[in-house]
Amino acid sequence: MDLRKLAADAVSQNKKAALLIGGAGVAILGFGLGYKYLRKPEKAVRVGVVSQLLIHPLKSGKAVPLALAECQKMGLKFGELQDRHWMVVAEDGHMVTGRQEPRLVLVSLTCEGGQVCLNGPNMEELKFPIKQPDNPILDCRVFGVDIQGRDCGDKVSHWLTDYFKAEKTYRLVHFEPSMRPRKTAEKEAVYQQFEEVAYPDFGAVMLLSEASVKDLSSKLEKGVTVERFRPNIVISDCKPFDEDSWEELQIGSVRLQRVMACGSYRLCTPSEKHIYKTAPLFGQLHNVKKTGIFQVGDVVYKITR
Repeated sequence: MDLRKLAADAVSQNKKAALLIGGAGVAILGFGLGYKYLRKPEKAVRVGVVSQLLIHPLKSGKAVPLALAECQKMGLKFGELQDRHWMVVAEDGHMVTGRQEPRLVLVSLTCEGGQVCLNGPNMEELKFPIKQPDNPILDCRVFGVDIQGRDCGDKVSHWLTDYFKAEKTYRLVHFEPSMRPRKTAEKEAVYQQFEEVAYPDFGAVMLLSEASVKDLSSKLEKGVTVERFRPNIVISDCKPFDEDSWEELQIGSVRLQRVMACGSYRLCTPSEKHIYKTAPLFGQLHNVKKTGIFQVGDVVYKITR
């Protein structure tokens, strides 16, 4: 056996393999660079200014105005307050909202020094610990979808039952970080685009403009306020319903992606009837594409490509 010939053949084969691998690597690198430079660059267009930031710790409860907020994947957060992370439930675990108990919209839930403060008209303030690990975890239902919640205790249950003057028993639950979030069970593809949330109806963030509310008020005998529609972000310095066309937004260090419209008095276009049916539209629901911090006074940019 000619060892020198075998060695020469091996070197030759290694060179061919190296050339093939190197060529493939160059091709991949060239494709990546080409993709990078062929992509259309982003363009940020100023569309308005943040005039209000609102967090609703209790589902259907009173809003808490903020000057600054952290925007997480599951909605706005400020300190120990997280948007729609507390919820009133019936004995069977089904959610109770302002639809069933209109006076729920007057109940205020805030946090202070590790304590939850619950307030309502003609009721004494009730304080209880945010963390109650010994309390049971309840199986709850939000629009037919299962989700858990930590029971907030009997004192809170009695407070709610007294407030509503109800014959049935109500309880308060708290969504904790270790619990599995909820995703809508709607069949339409547009609903499946929503990220997972705790107790909101659908999207993590609801955005609305002052001009849209003013337009609506002009059509009513008695005007309405922005708070009536329970948004998280209120925008000024834009025209009515401009927000309908903002598909992607940059506010502070936060990036939002529009998913669909929320409820209102305006009907959708014929091409969208398969999504909204005959439901009227008002405000826009967004996913959080990039988390971060924003504040009142931040300029709102529409991102185009």
